[in-house]
Amino acid sequence: MKRLGRLLTAMVTPFDAGGAVDYERAKNLALALLDSGSEGVVVVGTTGESPTLTREEELHLFKEIKSAVGERGSVIAGTGSNSTAEALEATREAERIGVDACLLVVPYYNKPTQEGLYQHFKTIAQSTSLPCILYNVPSRTVTSLSAETVLRLSQVDNIIGIKEASGNLEQIARIISQAGEDFTVWSGNDSDTLPILALGGYGVISVASHLVGKQISQMIDSFVSGKTDKAAEIHCHLLPLVNALFILSNPIPVKYALNQVGFRVGKPRLPLTEPDEKSAAVIRETLGKYQIDLPV
Repeated sequence: MKRLGRLLTAMVTPFDAGGAVDYERAKNLALALLDSGSEGVVVVGTTGESPTLTREEELHLFKEIKSAVGERGSVIAGTGSNSTAEALEATREAERIGVDACLLVVPYYNKPTQEGLYQHFKTIAQSTSLPCILYNVPSRTVTSLSAETVLRLSQVDNIIGIKEASGNLEQIARIISQAGEDFTVWSGNDSDTLPILALGGYGVISVASHLVGKQISQMIDSFVSGKTDKAAEIHCHLLPLVNALFILSNPIPVKYALNQVGFRVGKPRLPLTEPDEKSAAVIRETLGKYQIDLPV
């Protein structure tokens, strides 16, 4: 099975001045991310404002970005939902378009049991030949995938890994140590990337890589090659930027930051708004302290 990459960017969705999806800008951004350290992009995840995109917009984004990226990198489609039937249909549509994998978020709002979560993900995975990545982000979904459920799901042939954004390093360590070697764990929080690598994780699905992808890639490469001191140095250097990018709900800060460095991606869609001036000032001040890897 194709390796999707250690550094994947959870890509923002650019909007034009009227609030419509800017597909040309999205393609340009995907290519710019590949040029600045990312090995692939996740399209229509949390950072891509999935709650306010229509199904038509989502599928069009998958198609346009995959056509632009081709074989240069991986395109992972965010097809998860709190409706199993809707997630299943979206995943089948994404497969027809030709994406490389799908990202399936834990169902939100309806609070299923662990058995319900198991059946949900198993049903979707068995409906497709695409590699499926679980996405555990309890700060957004309330419900969290337990380690036991993840380990059960890791036995499904095409459930190949998990984006772990729970911040629960004990749980993550158990998943890494008890799942098979072919089950991949990506950090879902930029601040957890190095700790998860130290536990045996594979990489990160990152937000900060919009701006400092080459530096995050260097951190990962340093750790993998045994240069742990260098990896720790880069990690500590990037932490203030990571904190600034999560000063408000993602993707508000990263969209503002991209606009500030000259790569226009528009405003977020309501109910998200642009940052207040106090938060904006923190983002601007922090950006001034960093080399920006994204070609602008």
